[in-house]
Amino acid sequence: MLRPTLDIKNQLLGGLAISTSDSSDFDLNSDYQNITHKSLREAAVLVAVLMINDQPQIILTKRTAELKHHPGQIAFPGGKVDAKDADVVGAALREAKEEIGLPSGQVEVLGCLAPHITITGFRVTPIIGLVNGTVALRPEQSEVDEIFIVPLSFLTDPRNYYVRTRVYFGKSRKYYTVPYGPYYIWGATARMLRGLAERLQT
Repeated sequence: MLRPTLDIKNQLLGGLAISTSDSSDFDLNSDYQNITHKSLREAAVLVAVLMINDQPQIILTKRTAELKHHPGQIAFPGGKVDAKDADVVGAALREAKEEIGLPSGQVEVLGCLAPHITITGFRVTPIIGLVNGTVALRPEQSEVDEIFIVPLSFLTDPRNYYVRTRVYFGKSRKYYTVPYGPYYIWGATARMLRGLAERLQT
């Protein structure tokens, strides 16, 4: 009965053991100007793996349209590291509890991916966590419009990722996207998911 959970746990742990360098919103752009780490603000997101019918799913959110930053976009639960947070893990767990009602005690933290540097000046650490037991998730209405899940098998298939282009502050920028049904997953979220896929495919 527990075998599928043990299998995905071992798979995730094996992928996390692979050393990789930081990723960034500029990976696909040759004119990328490096951001010094001194100028970056620390943030963390929770890449929560939930088992449903023995199949691993990744929990994602759709941000509300009223938010000042990234309204309506697809994101992991997460945010800035506050002074009250012990570390990036604590920040990711706290934000997941606040945004989607995920109890921290039900998350088995397995490790983290290399930090992702965003164009907005954040160094985001993706924390990988396996959700134990049954959870009743609820969106924090001021921040989260919707909570949904995507099969891990879909997100680890490189054929589902595309490179697209848009103009940002007058310059053409390329970025990753991994569309799923009505959800347009792109930018930093898609790049972090691709980083996880790359580790699990190795």
